[in-house]
Amino acid sequence: MDFKAIAKEVLKTEASELLRASKLLNDEIEKVVDVIFNTKGKLIVTGVGKSGLVASKIAATFASTGTSSFFIHPTEAMHGDLGMIGKDDAILAISFSGESEELVRILPHIKRFSIPLIAMARSKSSTLGRYADAFISIDVTKEACPLGVAPTSSTTLTLALGDALAVCLMKARNFKKSDFASFHPGGALGKQLFVKVSDLMQIKKLQWL
Repeated sequence: MDFKAIAKEVLKTEASELLRASKLLNDEIEKVVDVIFNTKGKLIVTGVGKSGLVASKIAATFASTGTSSFFIHPTEAMHGDLGMIGKDDAILAISFSGESEELVRILPHIKRFSIPLIAMARSKSSTLGRYADAFISIDVTKEACPLGVAPTSSTTLTLALGDALAVCLMKARNFKKSDFASFHPGGALGKQLFVKVSDLMQIKKLQWL
């Protein structure tokens, strides 16, 4: 079995879906960026299953690039975590089908807060899409999975669109390298910008040879 050929085909399939999505982007992306940019509170990202894992990464990317954000799990939201949502926040809800039971169940409760709900789903006519104030399509023509069922192309597209939103907001906020480093003091860039030689020097209890 030619695994190299299989791997190449997976990459080509997913790359093709990303290119297709870039051509289908419309003015709705402007609306989404505007909603997030003008949110005074936090951007709360939610999703379940593979979408939940992607949502968690998207929230982390937002948080490290100037958009205050965190992830909540829909099930935990139904058992108290809805209390994390404030009147100045916005919600980004992710579900490829737009019908994930755990996520759909919290939508009426989210709407009670009268805050913006951004949806990422395959179809705007899905339950999640109908609840949304702004919508981004994560529709794909083909999953890279040979069975056509495991989330592969769709999760890659969702992740890439999350990156695209984060970059748009970095541009909108004029987010600089020094800002990024301030959120990553433990990383190489943070150390480069903030750690001084004097911080590393030992000046007490020196032993002379």
